Amino acid sequence: MTTRSLFLLPGDGIGPEAMTEVRKIVAWMNDARGTGFVTDEGLVGGSAYDAHGSAISEGDMAKALAADAVLFGAVGGPKWDGVPYEVRPEAGLLRLRKDLELFANLRPAICYPALAGASSLKPELVEGLDILIVRELTGGVYFGEPKQILDLGNGQKRGIDTQVYDTYEIERIASVAFELARTRGNRVCSMEKRNVMKSGVLWNQVVTETHRAKYPDVKLDHMLADAGGMQLVRAPKQFDVIVTDNLFGDLLSDVAAMLTGSLGMLPSASLGAPDPKTGKRKALYEPVHGSAPDIAGEGIANPIAMIASFAMCLRYSFELIGDADNLEKAIANVLEKGIRTADIMAPGCRKVGTAEMGDAILAEFRALSA
Repeated sequence: MTTRSLFLLPGDGIGPEAMTEVRKIVAWMNDARGTGFVTDEGLVGGSAYDAHGSAISEGDMAKALAADAVLFGAVGGPKWDGVPYEVRPEAGLLRLRKDLELFANLRPAICYPALAGASSLKPELVEGLDILIVRELTGGVYFGEPKQILDLGNGQKRGIDTQVYDTYEIERIASVAFELARTRGNRVCSMEKRNVMKSGVLWNQVVTETHRAKYPDVKLDHMLADAGGMQLVRAPKQFDVIVTDNLFGDLLSDVAAMLTGSLGMLPSASLGAPDPKTGKRKALYEPVHGSAPDIAGEGIANPIAMIASFAMCLRYSFELIGDADNLEKAIANVLEKGIRTADIMAPGCRKVGTAEMGDAILAEFRALSA
C-alpha cells in the first residue's frame, strides 16, 4: 500500500483547534479510502520555545525535511512578545521555509458565492472571485544581507534591510506562475516597482524574457505593485494569476484575502523545486490567518482555511485531484447551507463552533466521495 507521510505542526493559539478538524478528515480517508496517510506531530512557535527554548527543535526540523508534506497551524501571541528576536515564534516558520527551500508561495483568494455579502467591497465586485497570488518566498528584503540596526552615535540609529534578487530566483518563480496559469485562465500579471527599485527593473526584465522563451501562449501583463494594490480593490476580477516578490507578495496577498470577507477562509501552499530524481517537491501548507490568541481554546475558531490548506496538500503534494476537488466543494456546500462560524456569521444563518463546522464539512466530503 502506498504510504503518504504528513508532519503536523499545529503551533499556537487556534492552530491546534483547526488542526484537529484536519485530523478527522485524514482519519476518515485512511479508514474509508485506504489512502495510507501516516502522520507525526511536532512543536513550532511559542509552544516549541516553551519546550525547547527555540522556535523549532532540530528533531522536528529533521522530521519536516523527511516528510512528504508539512501541515502548519499558526504561531505567536502576546505571551512571547519579549523573547529574543532570533527565537521568536515566527522564526520557526521562517526556518521551515528556508531549510525546506520553499521558494513559491501560492495564495488563492476565492470568494464563495454564499459569502459575497461578507466582503467589504460590493458583492458584484467579488462574487465568483478566483485569484492566485504566486509570491517569491525565500529571497528579497526579508532575507537579504546586510540586515541590521547600526548605532550612529548622538542618539541616532539606522535600520538596514536589503532587497536582493538573482536571475534564477525570478526565473523559477515566474515559471511556477506561468505553469499554474495554464491550468486556470492562462493570464499572468507581474507586479514590481521598477520605477524606483533596481530589483524591480531586473524582475521585469527576467519575467519578460522567461515568458518570451518558454510561455508565449500565456498572456502576460506588468503592473507597478502600488497600482496593483489599487486595482485589487477597484476591479479584482480582472486578475487570474499575480506573480510578485516576497515583500509585495506579503502585502498584496493580505489585501486580496480581505476581498473574500475573512482571513479565516483562505489557505496557502509553499512549494520547493521538484526533486530531480523523484519529481516530488518539499511543501508546507498553512492557513493565512494568525494564531488569534484572543479566542484560542474557546472552540469558536473558523477551521475552513486549515481544511482548505489540506485540500491544496491533496492537490499539489499527493496528486489526489478528485479528493481535493471534493473537499473544496464540500466547503462550498456547507456555506451554501448557511452554516457559519462567528467570523463569517450573517443574518438567517446558523452559527456553529469549530468542531461542528469541521464535522459538517466532513459529512459533505463523505457524501461527495461516495
